[in-house]
Amino acid sequence: MSALFSNYGRRDLQIESGSGSKLTDHAGKSYLDFTSGIGVCNLGHVHPAVTAAVENQLKKVWHTSNLFQSDLQEETAELLVKPTHLNKVFFCNSGAEANEAAIKLARKFTGKTKIITFEQSFHGRTYGAMAATGQDKIKKGFGPMLADFQTVPFNDFDSLIKYADSQTAAVMIEVVQGEGGVIPGNESFLQRVQHHCNDHDILLIIDEVQTGIGRTGKAFAFQHYGLKPDIVTSAKGLGNGFPVGAVLGTEEVSTAFGPGSHGTTFGGNPLAMAAASAVLKEVFSDVFLDEVMKKSAFLIEELQKELSPCTEVLEVRGLGLMAGIEFSHKAAPLIQELQNDGLLALPAGECVLRLLPPLNMSYEELAEGVKKISKAVKKKSILV
Repeated sequence: MSALFSNYGRRDLQIESGSGSKLTDHAGKSYLDFTSGIGVCNLGHVHPAVTAAVENQLKKVWHTSNLFQSDLQEETAELLVKPTHLNKVFFCNSGAEANEAAIKLARKFTGKTKIITFEQSFHGRTYGAMAATGQDKIKKGFGPMLADFQTVPFNDFDSLIKYADSQTAAVMIEVVQGEGGVIPGNESFLQRVQHHCNDHDILLIIDEVQTGIGRTGKAFAFQHYGLKPDIVTSAKGLGNGFPVGAVLGTEEVSTAFGPGSHGTTFGGNPLAMAAASAVLKEVFSDVFLDEVMKKSAFLIEELQKELSPCTEVLEVRGLGLMAGIEFSHKAAPLIQELQNDGLLALPAGECVLRLLPPLNMSYEELAEGVKKISKAVKKKSILV
């Protein structure tokens, strides 16, 4: 009997090692990884630069707390905000923790309490982040949610403005809903949200936990749409597997977090900063991000070419190397069939196959993955 809680629906698969875009199980079978640890290992597994940075820091100091100055935190923060209009960073340990901090920051800065979020959104499983999440299944059984969260339909501006009143502190949004089905925001909708927030002194919080750190071919996905959020949250790919999260904000908004107003024991610890700094130096270059966009176009084109004859494929969509394939049936049997054939993929809701390959996956590996997906889809025996 396992000594672990049973809160995860684990697959019957144990990974022993990884390198680049490949994982190997305990029996020695190799898998092409189109999950990146759920959008975490954006540079693939055991990336040399990240590994070297962490190994080097391990020999120096592991933890000191935030009682002391940290040049490594300063360096990492500067790298993180450099491609953006934002200029302040709070480091934490996860996406949910970053979103909790963003909610607190918005309420404290504005003196207001209402937060507007969107149906099918996902912001985390802690109480504030759970209240912000627009999925009832995440909230079921946990009693009353925190007050003053209003959920409205995604990509529906008219519904948003019905609730964006004088007590609204912030609108909190993913520009591409990941867990909700890999659903990109409509450009016109997102820009209208930005303008409405500007005109009514409402903060705009963009959750980039899954879409950030190069995943969509920009440093952050909001940059595709010309948006200027007041607060951005980040995690997942920021540490390439080392736990780290961050809140980015404008200098004005950051003033709401004075000494003692918020904190975290492990946030910004030297090991996490070493990993994050190495990641940002690799990912936040124009050459790297341009290549992500080229690979994205290649992946979508190949998927559409291979899957266009399949009537059960309703849509291929996404942004950057964040792709979703929507089916007329449940995706779970397909995911199992792909695993049997040596490819790891993810669901996003019941009927969407989500693909989050490492950003540096080769064109040959992307093509191999598409062939495996096409083969599995066309295997009619699993389409029930």
